[in-house]
Amino acid sequence: MKTYLILILLFSLAGNAYAQKTQTLVTRTTSPEQDNKPNSDAVPDVMTQSTQFERIVLVRFKFKTDLLEGLHKAVAEQGIQNGVILSAFGSVRGYHVHGVSNRDFPSQNFFMRDPTHPADIISMSGMVMDGRIHPHITLADDERAFGGHLEPGTEVFTFANITIGVLPDNLELSRYDDKTLR
Repeated sequence: MKTYLILILLFSLAGNAYAQKTQTLVTRTTSPEQDNKPNSDAVPDVMTQSTQFERIVLVRFKFKTDLLEGLHKAVAEQGIQNGVILSAFGSVRGYHVHGVSNRDFPSQNFFMRDPTHPADIISMSGMVMDGRIHPHITLADDERAFGGHLEPGTEVFTFANITIGVLPDNLELSRYDDKTLR
């Protein structure tokens, strides 16, 4: 019985330490009109466009480079207006990501940040839409896989490689991540 109680206490403390170390809840700003906007029949349930890659850009990041800042730099240097993040691998010295934390509007986000916790980069996906980057990253450590929207403060450890498929500039992608387009 004593061992059982000690295990419960340890698991409880471990869970609390993790939550206190990494999460802050914030509400993303939108107006009540936008949050209460119903779905419109004028907006299709699924939007599609057919296109082809114009080129593939390979990006390598060195030790201690901020991953998001470097991604912005690469997109600007390569003149990428529209693109798809196809893959990523490498490792980070610490991370900062956010994700959605509720099911109803207004949307809320949680933030996980630990600048001293190393992890492997398992994958990255996302888009470049009219020059604006929307990257999502999956990381893994010795206990779990986790991730979300890439935030500043995710610093490269050994190296990081990201592959971007460049799409034509004339594609209209600006509202692909617009939560009010419904």
